[in-house]
Amino acid sequence: MKQTFFNIFVFFFIGIFCFLGTWQIIRLEWKTNLLNEIEIGLSSTPVIFSENNTKNYQKVILKGQFDFENQIFLYSLNEKSQPGFDVITPFETNNKKNILVNRGWINKELKDKTSINKTNQSSYQGVLKKITKPNIFKPENDIQNNIWFFIDIYEIEQLIGKNFSRYILLLEKSDISSPEPKKINLDLPNNHLKYALTWYSLALSILIYFLYFRKKQ
Repeated sequence: MKQTFFNIFVFFFIGIFCFLGTWQIIRLEWKTNLLNEIEIGLSSTPVIFSENNTKNYQKVILKGQFDFENQIFLYSLNEKSQPGFDVITPFETNNKKNILVNRGWINKELKDKTSINKTNQSSYQGVLKKITKPNIFKPENDIQNNIWFFIDIYEIEQLIGKNFSRYILLLEKSDISSPEPKKINLDLPNNHLKYALTWYSLALSILIYFLYFRKKQ
């Protein structure tokens, strides 16, 4: 009976480690595809924004005007891990299409300051990014104080009374120093192969030790 429980115990952990290794292989494929998608998008020629060219990391040009009255402040850390906000501003194009624009990061002290809205550009270039669902650990948005922790496109549409693209534009350049546009690069960690080999190695090691002790018996 003890031997049976021991066998179950051993093969249970071998199965768990193999599962974790396989999950890392799946994540590796996802991360590789993501990096390829970003690389292709960042090297693409900017096109005028329309519903026909909305894809992840496509460079586009917007022509129209910002709606500063309805912009929201998304809690965010900058590259130095300083707390502040990403300024998310609704934008209406010349052909009456609405899209949210992430104009960049500001210090907390600049929230609601008019100086962050003094832009004189007639067109804006940036990179499209699909709006995704938040993870379960995100706090609830504080709409009353205009402090957001994630972009809820349905909540924003209800609040403003307009329909928006399911993509957000990450502004690349601005004629004002703040907000500071966010940088998009390919410097993303991709250690999934290393993690997969670690889990598979643990599973193999347990199997070898198990067979060794079985042989001795």
